[in-house]
Amino acid sequence: MERYSLIVAVFLLLAGVAPAKAQETYLRSLPGVDLDGTPELREGRRLFNLHFLDRPVGEEAGGGLGPHFNRNACSTCHPRGGRGSAPNGPDEPLLTALVRLSVSGTAANGGPLPHPRYGGQLNTRGIRDVLPEAEVSVSYEVVQGTYGDGTAYVLRRPQLSFFELAYGPLDDALTSFRIGQPIYGLGLLEAVPVDEIRSWADPDDRDGDGVSGRMNNVWGGSLETAVPGRFGWKANEPDLVQQTAAAFLGDIGITSNYFPEHDCGAGQEVCRAADAQGPEVDRAVQLVAGYLRTIAPPARRDAVSIRRGEALFDEAGCAKCHRPTLGLTASDKAYLNGVQVDAYTDLLLHDMGEGLADGRPDFEAIGREWRTPPLWGIGLAETVHGRFALLHDGRARSLEEAILWHGGEGETAREAFRTMAVGDRAALVAFLKSL
Repeated sequence: MERYSLIVAVFLLLAGVAPAKAQETYLRSLPGVDLDGTPELREGRRLFNLHFLDRPVGEEAGGGLGPHFNRNACSTCHPRGGRGSAPNGPDEPLLTALVRLSVSGTAANGGPLPHPRYGGQLNTRGIRDVLPEAEVSVSYEVVQGTYGDGTAYVLRRPQLSFFELAYGPLDDALTSFRIGQPIYGLGLLEAVPVDEIRSWADPDDRDGDGVSGRMNNVWGGSLETAVPGRFGWKANEPDLVQQTAAAFLGDIGITSNYFPEHDCGAGQEVCRAADAQGPEVDRAVQLVAGYLRTIAPPARRDAVSIRRGEALFDEAGCAKCHRPTLGLTASDKAYLNGVQVDAYTDLLLHDMGEGLADGRPDFEAIGREWRTPPLWGIGLAETVHGRFALLHDGRARSLEEAILWHGGEGETAREAFRTMAVGDRAALVAFLKSL
């Protein structure tokens, strides 16, 4: 244990991160933000970290939890501001991951049609005297392959099993297993002009490069019409307020003006009775979203020594989706205005092939499509959490595994990486670890 701690400490120092500060890496404020001196931002941070209780709203601070939920605090799904992770085997619980549900068809707002008995998200916990909807067990199918030079590699594909089902079978369900996403840099991503994102879309692949990103048009609650999405694994939320409200409802079981009804299925009497109270929070959603906008992405490291890997990243075609920059932000808040967003994403949907498909449509996103995840900060995941958990379901335990799962529009880039010489592969990965 002492030797491991020494190795970690040396790694942190080489990465430019003091061990004592590692937990803060993904939670630092943008320049110009006075977090502690601004009551609204300070309260938003408190609410993000608050563990909600099985109490009526207003009766006791932090009331409103449930009746069904996954976790009782925002911060538990986004540990230290970073990614969640998947269980390593069937005996481990879902702590920072969840399962989205739907059935064939389209809801009135154009989104996925919730499961008639379990709603749109499977909740594995319940308040007092309320049974959890189900238990989830995750095992893995081993997928073997080889690099171009004959070196073997092993990937893993998650397999879900459901038991202790409280409201009947899930045989007709479309399921999507997902981990929590990092929360840093969200305010900057929100401030990228939508016309800039739209200008990169090429749904018909007019330039013939095999990459055809497109926007997801989703339900915008404040406008009550379809608007471009940019947040969530399938770009199914348009802004941080609605993204936050959806998390309050789906993950913690707390209603708001955006989502005034609980995610109840048929036969969930306790859940339906809770709707009689009306929306439980409103200002809390705004405050948490305001806090999220202030969190800065980590700065790059070793930008000079990894130029070879950066060139290989571009030559392989990775930058066609993971765009190095989104340009400048536009916002009425000084700390969010005129900032260059070097996020390594295009915020568009791409067909990633059958290997990563969940088979579950989400508004205009089909079951093979995923929003390009930003890569900024990805190299520090191991520093902050002691492990990598990449892709939408955390299956990839390394940057190499994440690349090797790319299919569809990412297949050409994957093959370029797979067939590189070992030194070139290492250089490309070193570049990613500098982000």
